[in-house]
Amino acid sequence: MFNAQGLLQYSKLESSNPSTLLSIGRKDRLMESVVIQRLIRDALSEDIGSGDITTDNLIDPDQTGEGLIIAKQPLVLAGIDIARQVFTHLDSEIEFQSELKDSHKAANGDILARVHGRLAALLKGERTALNFLQRLSGIATQVADHAQAIQGKSARLVDTRKTTPGWRVLEKYAVRVGGGVNHRMGLYDGVLIKDNHIAAVGGVAKAINHIRKRVSHLMKIEVEVTNREEVSQALAAGADVIMLDNMALPEIREAVALIDRAALVEVSGNVTRADLLELADTGVDIISMGLLTHGARAVDISMRIT
Repeated sequence: MFNAQGLLQYSKLESSNPSTLLSIGRKDRLMESVVIQRLIRDALSEDIGSGDITTDNLIDPDQTGEGLIIAKQPLVLAGIDIARQVFTHLDSEIEFQSELKDSHKAANGDILARVHGRLAALLKGERTALNFLQRLSGIATQVADHAQAIQGKSARLVDTRKTTPGWRVLEKYAVRVGGGVNHRMGLYDGVLIKDNHIAAVGGVAKAINHIRKRVSHLMKIEVEVTNREEVSQALAAGADVIMLDNMALPEIREAVALIDRAALVEVSGNVTRADLLELADTGVDIISMGLLTHGARAVDISMRIT
């Protein structure tokens, strides 16, 4: 049993667990989590190091001013609260006024936020704040564009674990902001039997039957397959989700018909935006794309001191 100290420690662990934060779906709790605080602290330390040589020798410590954070291209905003926390981490008296919220669309030239306070903190935090904003908004913008391709279809557009090391909780947040859905957060929160697992164990059915005996009866089992024979084996073994990996459209249609709603069907493997509508029309339930995160380009955002 937990004692009072144990409960406190457990609570701290829960508040820093990305999977807990994502399943709860509360943006405020995510953005204030110790995971985010660590990322911000590390990013500032990486940039500032022992001190900002230019700012420290040029700007009076008490000099104040305002910075405007401006979109330099059309985008879907993500990470505005991260930017705020970058500046307030450097100076708690910084005033940060968001003009738009995450998930809002911005046009070229739109003011995203106004930052007022000591100029030293504004200048030291500028690049780190923009790095977070540009990367996360880039993901959200790309996801929104891809989601538009299958708007009105029943298939879900889902991300993968192909994320920047250390940034997964943020990049998966940006996927949700853009209108996508998260797949597993990591190896710890879902069963996905992949090709190398199958090769190591000795077959699709053998892998499914073995793991079913060892995990909770409440845990869904997903398995990756590459051909009709493996689809049949996965069905016979009672897989809950069957991932069709790198299959051609005719093979996907055949697999969807064979599965016939007995399991959820996911399609994955080198999917591009041009493929999305045709894939959605095959009747699959899930389309997963590593490109949503690892292929997203940072958008152009700047800060101008007024």
